[in-house]
Amino acid sequence: MSEADAPEGVAVIDDDYAMRLSCGKILAKMGLPAETFEDGARGLAAVAAAKPAMVIVDLKMPGVSGMEVISRVHEIDPQIVIVVITGYATIDTAVQAMKCGAYDFLPKPFSPDELRLIVNRGLERRRLALESQRHEFEQTMLKRRFVTFVSHQLRTPLVAIHQYLDVLRQLDQTADDPVRRQEWLDRCLTRIEELQNLIADWLTLARVEGGTLIRERVKVDLKQIISEILKTYQETAAAETVSLEAHLPDGRLFVSGDRNCVSVLFDNLITNAIKYNKPGGNATVSSSCSHGEVVIAVADTGIGIPEKYRPFLFEEFFRVKDQGAKKAAGTGLGLHISKRIVSEMGGTIEVASEVGAGSTFTVRLPAWRESGQADGSQNDTAQEAATDCR
Repeated sequence: MSEADAPEGVAVIDDDYAMRLSCGKILAKMGLPAETFEDGARGLAAVAAAKPAMVIVDLKMPGVSGMEVISRVHEIDPQIVIVVITGYATIDTAVQAMKCGAYDFLPKPFSPDELRLIVNRGLERRRLALESQRHEFEQTMLKRRFVTFVSHQLRTPLVAIHQYLDVLRQLDQTADDPVRRQEWLDRCLTRIEELQNLIADWLTLARVEGGTLIRERVKVDLKQIISEILKTYQETAAAETVSLEAHLPDGRLFVSGDRNCVSVLFDNLITNAIKYNKPGGNATVSSSCSHGEVVIAVADTGIGIPEKYRPFLFEEFFRVKDQGAKKAAGTGLGLHISKRIVSEMGGTIEVASEVGAGSTFTVRLPAWRESGQADGSQNDTAQEAATDCR
């Protein structure tokens, strides 16, 4: 059993033996491991060692008082939930206990149901607080990684552009000067295009994190979108000596989603199939329909992905760094964004790969259906989505 799945412990600190015994039995029936202590000093020592999820403490005890226990428990771990029990309950003592950091107040005598209610409520509050804390930590780490990544990714092309412009400035006036100038200008333009792609991916990532990636669900002609993307990349593929092929069914192929987001999804996958292919290789897009889903496979005959990297492929900023991997410009955000698009559309994406033989990314998206029609039905027209995904 993992630490996260382990039962949450409870410490009961009370000088009344009968109360300790009663609380211990009630907590045991709730499935919560409980330890009982007859005074504040022993209870605090145990809390410091075990750090339970909850402390139930009596206010009126000889030696270390309940109020002191509350203060010192919060010094040990502020996430420990403290419930105060006392036979001398007054509004003043309740307020004082809350000011010291107690979560709730239970006057004696109380029923088992009352104790169960307050314990369950307190533990749920703790779980929510810990989840919020974990989320805040992850967001902080993501921001730090993002700042580091942005600094590095921006610096590289900017330094290169500065160097190219410096070369241009110092070119001698010779017969081959126009050709050389064009070469360095082309290099500058390539780097500027990299910067534009970086900014586009970062803006898309911001929409991903903000939950505004897909704002509309309409009927989208997937066959039309894929055909347009393949046409766009014909020259790029030819320059890499990669052949592009499509095996799509006759007629239109409709899914339910956002047109621009679907375009970004398959643009990323088809670009990767070209970028990480081998000279003379093939990049193939095929589709089928099954059980109310449209299944699209984007396959390449490229370098493949080592098994150790596959679990991390869809994480933000991740890029394969094996020596055999083909070096290509990119942000490490394409597959992360693609997975988020697919997930928000209610679909799935998975990868099968063999090193040296190629990779296949398979996307399953819900097929479009008119209200009242069965899953997988085909339609005649496609609507344009007005949202901007990228």
